[in-house]
Amino acid sequence: MSTITIKKKGIMKTITGETIEVKANQSKRTFTIRKTHTDGSKTKYRTIQMSKEEFESAEHWTANDWNQFLKTDEYYIV
Repeated sequence: MSTITIKKKGIMKTITGETIEVKANQSKRTFTIRKTHTDGSKTKYRTIQMSKEEFESAEHWTANDWNQFLKTDEYYIV
């Protein structure tokens, strides 16, 4: 389970050592997620377009929320 320990400028570090950086695209209502795994490998994801309400809610998500989101099929690898 990943718990947020640091959050600054959209960068979150989990208790397991993974880093998640999230950038919002307000006009498209999407997020770009860059995840650095504990082995140093990196993966870049992009959400599909969200509803206005979901997008506004996601702006406050923690690292654990984003990890849970990445278990869905509502994103694609960039």
